[in-house]
Amino acid sequence: MTDLARTPKQIGNLVRRSRRKLGWTQTQLGDKAGLRQETISLIESGNPATKLETMLAVLAALDLEFHITKRSKGQTSSIEDIF
Repeated sequence: MTDLARTPKQIGNLVRRSRRKLGWTQTQLGDKAGLRQETISLIESGNPATKLETMLAVLAALDLEFHITKRSKGQTSSIEDIF
């Protein structure tokens, strides 16, 4: 799976989709990442104050990676249409 996210809201949407694809609740993902359900909810809603360490724990629990690449020329609004 390769998805592009440029905003906290887009990252949250990707986390939610990945969690649901696994059939997990927010509580189950929180347990696997060592976080509270409330934290998962904040991430999925696009909370911009999420710590990088917290996000990396969630991605690891979902068996996902964080990649840094050169920004493409696509518009953020076009990415939002995917969700």
